[in-house]
Amino acid sequence: MDKTKDITIVTSSQRGFALIITLSVLSVVIALTVVLLSYFTEVKEDAETTKALIQGDVYYADVLEQLAKFKGKEKSFFNHLYRRSVSLHTPDKRFSLVLKCRPLSSGININWLALDHNSKKSYLFQEAQILFDTLAQQYNLEDADRLLEMILREIGTGKKYVKLEQSRLIQKNGIISYQQFSDIVKRYEIEVDDMNVARVPWGKYFSFLRKSEKIDVEYSSAELISFLFDIDLRSVQEWKRMLKRPSLEVFVNDNGGNYAEKKNLFAGSKSAAEARCTVTYGAGYKFTFDYIEGEAKYFEFFGKN
Repeated sequence: MDKTKDITIVTSSQRGFALIITLSVLSVVIALTVVLLSYFTEVKEDAETTKALIQGDVYYADVLEQLAKFKGKEKSFFNHLYRRSVSLHTPDKRFSLVLKCRPLSSGININWLALDHNSKKSYLFQEAQILFDTLAQQYNLEDADRLLEMILREIGTGKKYVKLEQSRLIQKNGIISYQQFSDIVKRYEIEVDDMNVARVPWGKYFSFLRKSEKIDVEYSSAELISFLFDIDLRSVQEWKRMLKRPSLEVFVNDNGGNYAEKKNLFAGSKSAAEARCTVTYGAGYKFTFDYIEGEAKYFEFFGKN
């Protein structure tokens, strides 16, 4: 009787031990499977991204080839692109992309803030400074002087507040992209602990092109037009929505503004074809580039949106 009990106990213990080993092995296998599946998914995504990048390079060359056909007529061509996107596709419609451009000089150039010692361009500095002060007050920035100091140092060095991986975008002097400016704003926000700065729609008021000294005001935001001419924002928005609207000059003068007073700021008929273009294609991939003085610059590839 005693021996039978001993055997039963040992057998039960062995089964339990085997079961524990089995569950341990299964858990390891499951964990490894999850890791491998995630790895394979990552590899697949990397392969798709690499393929999309190669496609992007090809599309980029194709788009530039098409733009070259409009040499000498860029202004009228970009006038069309500024208002609506253009869909391009191959004859068999297997491959397609969407091209959308916006003017680079539609705002007050952020670099004008550094022209305070240039007597010939003091009017540009004054316009930029008044706008900066207005936004700082309107959005109740904690330390506007510190933000301005950071902006001016960036304009002077072109490298101080820019991440290393973005340094290839930077020229010798000046702020030349919204992303470059956005990095300054983020650093200011962290340093001063000022959450209000993130609420300021900087892109609706300022442009980020180093050499620009004119505003393509016909394509400016309703917010900037409202600021420039001291006209109610809703009135400007209604004018923008009109299918057949009067010229900006007529609209401004009819609404109590003085277009002539600001005319020296505007590009007018001499508007340059300076645009930032975005091409979307495939499963949400896109790339951007700047088209300045007949040349394409600053190609940037993005993953899925």
